[in-house]
Parts: sequence; structure tokens; C-alpha cells
Amino acid sequence: MRAEFRTQIDLGYVFVANLNARFAGYVVFYPEGDHLHLENVAVLPTHTGKGVGSALIRFVELCASSQGYSAVELYTNEAMTENLRMYPRLGYAEIRRAEQDGFERVFFRKDDL
Repeated sequence: MRAEFRTQIDLGYVFVANLNARFAGYVVFYPEGDHLHLENVAVLPTHTGKGVGSALIRFVELCASSQGYSAVELYTNEAMTENLRMYPRLGYAEIRRAEQDGFERVFFRKDDL
């Protein structure tokens, strides 16, 4: 997987999380139609389980709401079973499954932010 971080940073789509004044993770999201698309959320292995990922996702939801969007959409790989359990716990509903770019993906959406 290859991301165009320079372009995404220039467009203002990348946000960084710090924990105790140190880099802990990042999130990438952008407008897409009637919602914000959460493209990527990543947390350093040393910071997993500390709420960083959940805080980043909440940040995206707050940005969506403040920008007038009523939903956030995202997808995850079907093989990422932990994500398949986590996103529904955060209020996301599965909306479809499809093969995309050679990956079996599961698409989620959270409305009414």
C-alpha cells in the first residue's frame, strides 16, 4: 500500500496525534460526496490500547459535524477481524462488502454525528 502523504498533507487531510508530547499516531480523512471519508488511522504499536485510535476517530467525527457533514464512511480489509468488531462498537454500520484494488473490503458508515 502506498500513500501520497505529501499531497494529502498539503491538502490538509492528515492530522497527527501526540501523547505526552510525542508522536503517537495519525489520521487521514477528506470530503467525499455527502460525508467525510476516513482513509487511514494508524497508531504506533507502543501506544495501542491507550485510546489514541478512538480519539482520532472521534476527531474525524467532530470535524465532519462541524463542517456540516452528517456521516463518516470508511473501509477495512475483510481480514482485519479486530476492525470488524471495533467499528460497530463505535457506532458504525456495515453498508457493503466488495473487492476493490485486489482487496476484499468491508465498508462502514456512521450517520447522525
